Amino acid sequence: MGVTNSLIDTNERFHVILDRLSSMSVDDYYNPYKSFEWPESLPPDMWWMSPELTTTHGTAAASRLPQDQLHALSRFESVNFYSLNVHGIRELLIEVTKRIHTAGFETPSEFFHHFIGEENEHMWFFAEFCLRYGNKIYRQPPGAMALTIPESRLESLLVFTRILIFEELVDHFNSKMALDESLHETIRHINRIHHQDESRHIAFGRELVAILFEGVRAESTATELADIETYIRRYMTYSFETLYNPQVYRDAGVSDPHGLRRELLDSPRRVEFERQVFRKTRKYLEKTGILHGREAS
Repeated sequence: MGVTNSLIDTNERFHVILDRLSSMSVDDYYNPYKSFEWPESLPPDMWWMSPELTTTHGTAAASRLPQDQLHALSRFESVNFYSLNVHGIRELLIEVTKRIHTAGFETPSEFFHHFIGEENEHMWFFAEFCLRYGNKIYRQPPGAMALTIPESRLESLLVFTRILIFEELVDHFNSKMALDESLHETIRHINRIHHQDESRHIAFGRELVAILFEGVRAESTATELADIETYIRRYMTYSFETLYNPQVYRDAGVSDPHGLRRELLDSPRRVEFERQVFRKTRKYLEKTGILHGREAS
């Protein structure tokens, strides 16, 4: 970590960005416990997620399922999406808290305080939505593959790249649903607020991942770099596929939920959907050099 630590400490651009993001966190601060008005219930006969973001959109399944079941699927997919946020935020809080005010992370630690506080509040309002309107938080999906690259000098790079992938996936949904006037205002508000904060977190994450990778690349072989790329591609696919939850399909009344999941994952639309969700992420990771310009198989 010696090279990486030095790069973090001496990167003047990073210092300027951290100062700006910290100031924005202070200026944009809101109290989420007072900012949300939670209606007693949300109408069941409407979309709870923008139709084009649902896993059945543009597939044969969407053509054969009745409208009321598509609405039900959007309700449970919405709850699943916010449940994934709860679990993802819990994991990133653990990882960031482990690094705050530790050797090598002195420079970003002030921003880490804002990051931790904001993410904790995000987890609260996502959980509140799930429990109020879904009566559950879906269980965390089976964990991503165990780290296949165990060297400690790579751990922070992989951790913060995973965090960035998670945040960019979520923000793709947030930014679209925040503007979708067909959705209930409560849903739009949650997504609007989260997008506002995540834009800062993504800006921070992109800068930090680039610096961490620069340090790792200077100390790694071509084989090690290829292994990192393979891991990141697999993690992106894993993250995307957590949107396809068979329990969601079961709760919406689908008779063969696992069969529907297989059908949707095998459909041509799934490939295009994943490409849309990670379009900006892949462009960034390719520009940084972590990925090279080829689609995952």
